[in-house]
Amino acid sequence: MSTDRLDAALELELEKLQLEGRAKPRERVIRGYIPPREKSGPRYLLEGSTREFLRMNSNSYLSLSHHPKLISAADRATHEFGVGPGAVRFIDGTYSYHADLEKRIAAFTDKTAAKIFNSAYTANCGLALSISSPKTYWIGDQLNHNSIIRAMRIAGVARSNKGIFKHNDMDDLHRCLEEVDSEIERVVIIFDGVYSMRGDTAPIDQINAIAAQYHSRFKDGVITVVDDSHGIGAYGRTGRGTSEYCKAQADVIVGTFGKAFGVNGGFIAATKKITEAVRQKADTYIYTNPLSVADCAAATAALDICDGEEGRALLKNLLARQDQFRSGLKDRGKETIDGPHPVIPMLVRDTAKTHDVVNKLYERGILVVGLTFPVVPHGDESIRFQINAAHKEDDIAFALGALDDISA
Repeated sequence: MSTDRLDAALELELEKLQLEGRAKPRERVIRGYIPPREKSGPRYLLEGSTREFLRMNSNSYLSLSHHPKLISAADRATHEFGVGPGAVRFIDGTYSYHADLEKRIAAFTDKTAAKIFNSAYTANCGLALSISSPKTYWIGDQLNHNSIIRAMRIAGVARSNKGIFKHNDMDDLHRCLEEVDSEIERVVIIFDGVYSMRGDTAPIDQINAIAAQYHSRFKDGVITVVDDSHGIGAYGRTGRGTSEYCKAQADVIVGTFGKAFGVNGGFIAATKKITEAVRQKADTYIYTNPLSVADCAAATAALDICDGEEGRALLKNLLARQDQFRSGLKDRGKETIDGPHPVIPMLVRDTAKTHDVVNKLYERGILVVGLTFPVVPHGDESIRFQINAAHKEDDIAFALGALDDISA
């Protein structure tokens, strides 16, 4: 047998992606890490370049991935139990570090229980598989992350059992709820806590208030689910993310350890009944090996840091640096989207110019992400800057100065 014909067909498909502007660029390979210095945060070395790069495209909002406490915890757990679990959770693949992390993240999110996954992506898929039924109706924000959209497809949610409301539009959410068939038994309203292309946040308090108005209409009620992967740990007075910022809790919180906490893995935090349903029914939990004990130990250490004085100090610097950058953009007449979160978009509103600015920032040693169609609608082309807690005042000044050079 030969793959020649398949290769030829796939080549055409890949060429089409390129023509449509949907093809991903070649992946850069990080080959070195330079720790923070007196006046500058960490720098990175890339294969094929001798330049030191400032990363402003990292989800590691608290800059914890190189923290000695996380590295030490991961090392200690690995020496105790090895580098892999050897089995899935229900076939003796559950170690004390898995159980400890689940207790820790449940407490951190103020939920009664939690289940951990290899990623927030698989957590969203697992949740949908666990709580959906032929008489479940799903309502989502139009800008929901791909993992939420894919989760509904994997769970077999029919088009007739799904509604979409305009981004953060509470009147449109009302409309969606009014359109739910009377035969439906449960309704799930699902949304991102932080919309990672824009840095704006879901109004959980308002969504909960609207959900409560319709709760009695359905046999199993209306529940709210937030994917707060970009929010948890990254903002709020104590790093509780969107729930803390809105002073309101969704019924279910999906999140990740792979962004602010600097490690790997995802979680679902909810009631004991919901998490037990996940354990029993979620294919993405049942049929795959869990996180390594190293990941679990490091994530637990990250939560401990976030929950203490050091975490408050990191959040304080993170807020100061993002305020510095937002103010700098506005002083330069750049268009952005206000928000409390360290994702800060600079709207360019032109595809070619977006690519040009990204390339010129790269030439100056700054890594950013350019967002163009179809990732964002035509006219919303932008450059996403992500502030991290290890960034220093001089780093932000350096990035703003680079924008001055490019605009000149």
